[in-house]
Amino acid sequence: MEILRAGARRASPWKNGGGITAEIAVHPLGASMDDFGWRLSMAEVAAPGPFSRFPGIDRILTVLAGRLALDFEDATSILDAASGPLAFPGDVPVHGRPLGGPVRDLNVMVRRGHFTAGVEALDGAREILAGEGTVFVVALVPLDVGTPGGGERLDMSDALRLEPGESVTLSGGAGLALRLRPA
Repeated sequence: MEILRAGARRASPWKNGGGITAEIAVHPLGASMDDFGWRLSMAEVAAPGPFSRFPGIDRILTVLAGRLALDFEDATSILDAASGPLAFPGDVPVHGRPLGGPVRDLNVMVRRGHFTAGVEALDGAREILAGEGTVFVVALVPLDVGTPGGGERLDMSDALRLEPGESVTLSGGAGLALRLRPA
């Protein structure tokens, strides 16, 4: 188990230069925007503009705060914290439009054919088991984490990484579970 504190993340420009992202984790460690197997990040979308294109990548975008319109070639999706995650190919053109102010989002990207991903909302007390893949828990509010050796507290936007076979008990808040598995 590893705790990844939000305050320790470094901000970097989007691939297309249109905004800033803060990387939570990447696989393999140290991978670039062009050669990662999977990547988790949080970003702020403050102005309308195109999303970065990622050929061969599948994305899952979850809005954490604000409202965001995603304009695809043939449809528009409106996302907010209540709408849940939206999966889409990273190689399709997408234009994002914040509605009524800046948007904070969580982005999960996996290399198609190598990894799969899922995002699940967490609320209330429950056990999380990593199973066969890697699981990240991102705290949406302060979250208590029980471990065999004691306990930890995640502050808002902190993340917890569990490797295969590891488990924790969550209580005291809401979060998101991000499950990453080999394809």
